[in-house]
Amino acid sequence: MAAAATLYLIAGTRLDGRAGVDLTVRARATEPGELLIVTVKTEAPAAIVRVRAFDRDAPAFKEDALTWRALVGIDLDLKPGTYSISAEAQGASPESQRATKELVVSPHEFPTRQLTVDEQYVNPPEATMERIAQEQKDLNAIWAAPAPTRLWSGSFERPVKEEANSAFGSRSVFNGEPRSPHSGADFKSPAGTPVHAPNAGKVVLARDLYFTGNTVIIDHGLGLFSLFAHFSAINVHEGDSVKTGQLLGAVGATGRVTGPHLHWAIRLNGARIDPLSVLELLK
Repeated sequence: MAAAATLYLIAGTRLDGRAGVDLTVRARATEPGELLIVTVKTEAPAAIVRVRAFDRDAPAFKEDALTWRALVGIDLDLKPGTYSISAEAQGASPESQRATKELVVSPHEFPTRQLTVDEQYVNPPEATMERIAQEQKDLNAIWAAPAPTRLWSGSFERPVKEEANSAFGSRSVFNGEPRSPHSGADFKSPAGTPVHAPNAGKVVLARDLYFTGNTVIIDHGLGLFSLFAHFSAINVHEGDSVKTGQLLGAVGATGRVTGPHLHWAIRLNGARIDPLSVLELLK
């Protein structure tokens, strides 16, 4: 389980041996499913800052004249080990300045639960397979085309007042058949509970999907997405711009679920991360 206290990691080492760039990382823990906030400080203003981690580029955004930040996700299935995070700053000089640091990703043992349920919740009917495949294509297209600018601002807020009651990353075995890890946080909110946007962004999906029922996805920009599932009603439309706290819909039990609750999942440049880490760090 991730530590409640924020962990501050040591600054990176300059690759070129010259002054100019400092790289630091902040996180609850360096484990699969966690958010990292990478801060890059330069001694002179930079026009472009590039951050790379886990073989992926992480878009950087400017905080002030000498400070840039990037959000990096440690994917739920990332293998423990030592990885490099690098930053490159390009200023008025044609020579870029770079820094790097090694990050040790520790193992995390997620719980497994054995469940016996009606067969309809284990294997979808053959007649639904084409629909499921098309919906997966639609989701992949959304994850692959985030807004190129930062749309969120300030703190992320809880979408409902209830606490999360289902451990992120837990793995279920239905009728002896293992399933994919749980990639979100579940909130045991009563049916009809209003669900509010945790931060600003653009609604890129607002419709019924086979597995997640009435679903809303918000693009917060720079590869950060929120997905909300199982609504009883949806109060926004695709293409809408939403503000922090705006009503998105109401808690329900649509899709393949056995009871009403809110499922909130976060995608960050392809990585599946715990929404509770976002609430802890982006405040």
